[in-house]
Amino acid sequence: MSHAELLAVAVALAMDAVAVSLALGLQLQRPDRRVALLAAAMFGGFQGLMPVLGWGLSFWFADAVSAVTPWVAFVLLALIGGKMVLEGIRDETEDAFGDVTVLVLLPLAIATSIDAAAVGVTFAFLDVAVLPAVVLIGVVTFVLSLGAVLLGARVGEHLGRWATLAGGTVLVLIGLRILLAHLL
Repeated sequence: MSHAELLAVAVALAMDAVAVSLALGLQLQRPDRRVALLAAAMFGGFQGLMPVLGWGLSFWFADAVSAVTPWVAFVLLALIGGKMVLEGIRDETEDAFGDVTVLVLLPLAIATSIDAAAVGVTFAFLDVAVLPAVVLIGVVTFVLSLGAVLLGARVGEHLGRWATLAGGTVLVLIGLRILLAHLL
């Protein structure tokens, strides 16, 4: 796999995390660098680690794991996104994410990085150098997610509850896309 192809894979894998980061920023409705760095680190870290997990599991459990993970991702994203949509409809000022902590971001980071595990399985068959690939995937996701949280927060300042509705809808749609891609 060429460097350009690997960069394209890294950007493609980052898109779910970027969309969730944007939704998080929209919900915040104010720029918060600490939250942006935490989210970017969680998303980048999991996007980088999941291909290693997929690569390792490809030798034993690839079929069993691939059957369950889209459902887990869908449920996690639908629950969090649904909560945001309800709060946007009710015009509640409380953040749907609550205090953004590692425990709040963990299910989102897992849900958005599941497709990276599948890519890790292909790395095993394509004989890709795993360490440089996962570092690139993690760094690209970190940078793009950081920018998305900060951009979303800037936009969210001006859109208020509509930002919460949009962010929640995005999360539900991402979960649905992951599930439908698995089922179809």
